[in-house]
Order: sequence, then structure tokens, then C-alpha cells
Amino acid sequence: MEKFNIVGLDLAKNTIQVHVADFKGAVLLRRKISRSQLLPYLAGLERCIVAMEACAGAHYWGREIAKLGHEVRLLPAVYVKPFVKRQKNDAADAEAICEAAMRPTMRFVAVKSDIKQAASMVFKVRDLFVRRKTQLINALRGHMAEFGIYVPAGPAHVGSLIAKLDDPACDLPELARATCAPLVEMLWQLKTKIKQLDAEIARRAKEDDIAKRLMTIPGIGPVIATAHEALAPPSASFTKGRDFSAWLGLTPRQNSKGGKTKLGKTSKMGQRDLRRLLIIGAASVVRWAARHGAPEGSWLSRMLGKKHPMLITVALANRTARIAWALMTNGGIYSANGPLGVSTK
Repeated sequence: MEKFNIVGLDLAKNTIQVHVADFKGAVLLRRKISRSQLLPYLAGLERCIVAMEACAGAHYWGREIAKLGHEVRLLPAVYVKPFVKRQKNDAADAEAICEAAMRPTMRFVAVKSDIKQAASMVFKVRDLFVRRKTQLINALRGHMAEFGIYVPAGPAHVGSLIAKLDDPACDLPELARATCAPLVEMLWQLKTKIKQLDAEIARRAKEDDIAKRLMTIPGIGPVIATAHEALAPPSASFTKGRDFSAWLGLTPRQNSKGGKTKLGKTSKMGQRDLRRLLIIGAASVVRWAARHGAPEGSWLSRMLGKKHPMLITVALANRTARIAWALMTNGGIYSANGPLGVSTK
């Protein structure tokens, strides 16, 4: 069996670029290999480090390569890009993956199991259905507005819009009714599918102990609680809650130099779906507090009179992420009186 130190793979659909190097960075081998030949080729090597970008198919290859006894390292593509020299091509990308994987301070992506990947698909499919539903509602409102029929914005008022569409007394051409009918039919189908996915998510949340504890946090329901389990890396990957919220992209982007700290807008790095869900949950808490009032002396009550609602929402999503990390790491449930809202009782 051949013995190498590190193998870098630039993944593609059919042809995969292989770059082999030692720990000093010296190039030992460059070659292209077909998808079907990759696993047999790696099976003929002694145990080594196999590095790849965390792209489409990377977790599948990571699981299969790990079964061969190799150490798998998945790297975020944004961390590999600085190591690409001049022109970008498959060989240069594979070499950059090798160099990046050897850095002692490099951060890697944990390989997901097939079960966890399947669980994350539920949220991606649900997100697709919700976006498609929004498109249909906007299209329906736009078409009806052409005939002077208006309803307030928001999905809560789409029912009155459909009622006007079905009303024979409404002054609407039959051709317009027939054209909008498929939109309404697709809208009801999507609503049914979304309800089915929500029911599945709620069932999983009731059966999972971590999800049940996360749902004690204000602003976190079954969808966000199970999304933490499916989309976030293991809580042990972060040393503290601030690191977790920074990974989610809920912390300010820094542009500091000369000893002067300059903070900008949120970085928006990390998992987009989970960050968006946390912000939506925080927005519901802020809206409720603005209408009914927050507990006296709480952080939220102090912020409501000083800051813009959207700024408070993102800041609250940041706090919620840190509390969620503490619960996932240390156990316990949410308590408004505990440190950072955590109680181990």
C-alpha cells in the first residue's frame, strides 16, 4: 500500500482532482480520477488525512472515506480561497485545500451523518414551500390589483382575496378568474404540504429531550428547536456561546486597525436558515413586548425605549443563540433569573 501524508480532493460531479503532499507541503502527486475510481484508489492507501471543501456531496464522501480508515477534514470554501495561487483551476484548488488543511489554526466542518442530513432536508424543503407560497400570494395580489381589487398585505388576508375571486357579484372577467384559479389551487396544495411538515417537526420536537428544553426559551418553538439539532454542528465545537453566535453570523463584522475597534453590520456568516429562524423568533418576542410590555427591569424593557426595533431583534437573536448553546452544552432549562437565562434545575 502507498503511504502519503495528506490528500486534497477537489470534488466535482464526474472528475475529481487529487493532490497529494507531505506535511512540509512538497507535492508528491497530481492526477485526475473519475468518481467511480475514487474509493478504490483511497482504499489502496495507508491511513492518511483526506481533505475536501464542505460543498455538495462532501458529507457523503466524508462518511465513505472515513469507513476506509482515513482521517477526513472538511473545510469551509471561504477558508480555502486565500490559498489559491493566481489562476483558479481544479489543480490549484486541490493544492489550496491541502495547504489550508495543514494549518494548525484551521477550523473544520464536522461530517454529518446520513440521518442528520436527512433531518436538515426537512427544513430546506419547508423553506422552499414557504417561499413558493409567498410568490403565489404576491402574484395573486398583483393580478387582482390590476382590476382594482386590493386587500392588506400579509398571508392572513389572502382568504378575503380568494373570496372576492370566487364571488360571482365581483366585477371580474371570467378569463381572469380562470387564470387565477390554478394559482389558488397551488396555494392550497402548498399550505397542506407545509402543515404536514410542521406536524412532523412538532412530533420530532416532542420526542427529543434537547428540543423540549430549547423550547423553554422565549422565541424558540418546535421549528427552531429541531433546526438546532439538524442544522447546527455539535455544541462541543464551540468553546463558548459567543463563538456559536459568531458562527451564525449574528455578531458585528469587524474592520479594526491601528488599535481602533470599528464594528459594522452583522457578518451574516454560518448557517443562513438557522440564523433567519432565530431572527424570526426574536421578532415575535419583540413585537409582543412592544404591545404588551416587557418584564420590569429586564434587558428587553431597557432596550425598547432606546434602540431601533430591528437592532433589538438581531441583538435578542444573538442572546437567544448563546442561551441555546448553554442549554445544549450544560443541560437545564431556561430561567429568566439564571445567568444568561439558564437554570440547571
